[in-house]
Amino acid sequence: MNIKSVLVLLAFGLSACSSGRYAGVPKEYHALIDRTIATAGDNAKELKKALKEVPRNEREGMAFLISYMPERDAKSLSADFLLENVEYAYKARAEFPWAKIVPDSVFLNDVVAYANLNENRESWRKDFYERFKKYVAPCKTMREAIDSVNKNVRDELLVDYNTKREKPDQAPYESMRQHMASCSGLSILLTDAFRAVGIPSRVAGTPAWHDDRGNHNWNEVWIDGQWRFTEYYPSDDLDQSWFLTDAGKAIKEDVRKAIYAASFKPTGCYFPLVWDENIRYVHAENVTDRYTSLYRAQLAATPADGSHVALRVMVFKDKDHAEASGDRVATNLDVFKGEKQLYGGRSTGATQDMNDVLTFNVEKNQQYIVKFMNGKGEMQTQTVEVGDNTTTLKLYMQ
Repeated sequence: MNIKSVLVLLAFGLSACSSGRYAGVPKEYHALIDRTIATAGDNAKELKKALKEVPRNEREGMAFLISYMPERDAKSLSADFLLENVEYAYKARAEFPWAKIVPDSVFLNDVVAYANLNENRESWRKDFYERFKKYVAPCKTMREAIDSVNKNVRDELLVDYNTKREKPDQAPYESMRQHMASCSGLSILLTDAFRAVGIPSRVAGTPAWHDDRGNHNWNEVWIDGQWRFTEYYPSDDLDQSWFLTDAGKAIKEDVRKAIYAASFKPTGCYFPLVWDENIRYVHAENVTDRYTSLYRAQLAATPADGSHVALRVMVFKDKDHAEASGDRVATNLDVFKGEKQLYGGRSTGATQDMNDVLTFNVEKNQQYIVKFMNGKGEMQTQTVEVGDNTTTLKLYMQ
């Protein structure tokens, strides 16, 4: 073959790649886009418009969303919604140093994605980018950025945990309007805040703890090539929280008692939603093994002498208000054995998850004294007998 023939073939190949029906879109998405457009009905024109108008360097992000969006979104989302979402995701990637090094697969699935679970679809991306960029602007690393968003999300959005919220699966502005949300709503807020500034994040959770005590959702962030967990009210470090003891006892093979991490892209597994068990379009990975491994590592770091049990302490307004989340009071308290102080901590208040209880690891079959300041500023003491099993102590401010 002569040089002229090679040049002709090369030119033909370049033309085919650049002028096809999905110009600039990797071939792997073409059939998927066709399928989504076929299910979109009258809204197909919006999806085609989004693909046509998206800048070339953002085209794969748009193709990814259209390829894997659930049917409900294919039938309803506007081109403007999709274009703004993709624009600000790529804007964050170009602006923040940690976002530049995120692998494309993680960036597409856990930054560009406009939704977490089945929440209402809202145009939060631009607003959240503008809200949170000021907190991460001084940051040099992803870890610094994660800590900054985590530290400021509550005061920026003015939303707290409250069981009186309208529904569990609230979208960002539904929670912000009420200034309250469930653990699921809080997790959606935090993941959206992370994604807005180029930090890969996803919602994780379980439909039921190992003892059927209820469900819980939290957040994961991708850092240094791995997923680690945090939540709206963060602990001092990643992969540390009150719920690890429960998460560490999750059952991988039990659909209700396993732990899942949500995914925009199909995985062959779905995220069981306790508020609507019929939904199957929220994809997920079963990540139980990671939590049970973390828990085993935690236990290995603690002497397994079998002589300690959990002492759980909850503080309420008074005996007539000792059930609902809003009845709890956050206050400092200390645990003594005789005259010797052993522990100190702060009880969880009205805005924290009901399963989040201040817990101390104490010796079995011993008597302890818990001291705290009541609502009148007076020091209160409560004696508690701890036996062979977990003991829950309720204290009252009045």
